Amino acid sequence: MSHVMAQEDGMALLRRRRAIHGWLLLTPALVMLTTFAFYPSVATIWTSLWSRGTRRNPSEFVGTGNYQRIFDDPTFWTVAWNNILYAAVTIPVSIGLALVMALWANARIPARSFVRTAYFTPTMLPMIAAANLWLFFFTPGFGVLDQIGALFGAPSVNWLGQPETALWAVCIVTIWKEAGFFMIFYLAALQTIPPDLEEAADIEGASRWTYTRRVVLPLLMPTTLFILVNAMINSVKLIDHLFILTKGGPNDASKLMLYYIWENAFAFFDAPAAAAMTVLVLAVLGALAAFQFFVIDRRTHYR
Repeated sequence: MSHVMAQEDGMALLRRRRAIHGWLLLTPALVMLTTFAFYPSVATIWTSLWSRGTRRNPSEFVGTGNYQRIFDDPTFWTVAWNNILYAAVTIPVSIGLALVMALWANARIPARSFVRTAYFTPTMLPMIAAANLWLFFFTPGFGVLDQIGALFGAPSVNWLGQPETALWAVCIVTIWKEAGFFMIFYLAALQTIPPDLEEAADIEGASRWTYTRRVVLPLLMPTTLFILVNAMINSVKLIDHLFILTKGGPNDASKLMLYYIWENAFAFFDAPAAAAMTVLVLAVLGALAAFQFFVIDRRTHYR
């Protein structure tokens, strides 16, 4: 009897030690997540439920009042439409261009390493440096684009200073910056495809286009889903380029959501409104990510 009890005590002690070891391994990650993810998220939601306070008028609990104020703000809807248009242009174009570049960089071509490096170079440039580089391209009268246009008799265009072209100019910079980054993921995925599949397609007499469409693209769908999620997140976190290129102008024509949130928080000192917009953005991104992983993800994996 005493032997059985001693064995049970030993097993209980072993389980406690394993539990302690497990929690010790999890503690660094939990501390980091709590400090930089969980607590800021809860604090943002809580801040969005209070009014903006001043020294004379302390903040008061207003519930959903900040959200109603945002929905009644025409500038918010202008910025939201700008962000939707920006995402609708940059996401598919960046992904499509990255796929084409990856297919070419993975092919047996001369100077393949140089091609890969050239495609990836824009990604390695800091955001501010890339924006200043394109500012030199877009500057009216002196920019590279105007200099090229002048050779063909085209008039000077203020690409960043007029509402019709400002947002499109920002889209071009984003596509140039992100396509090379997404290409790396496609290139890594292409190199995991077994060469036996290409050999089998050659034996069956399939053309290069048929092999790419029927074999390569379906096998790349999990990578495409991953890139799509990242591109969607990137589409609402652009702020560096706007500081250098347009500052959201002219007349809010190129202002995007994160820049508007920053503007409310640090330029207008309206932290509750900024927090409410942040909550809305996170809710939309969470819903889209859930739809992609739980609905689209089931159609992307081939076993």
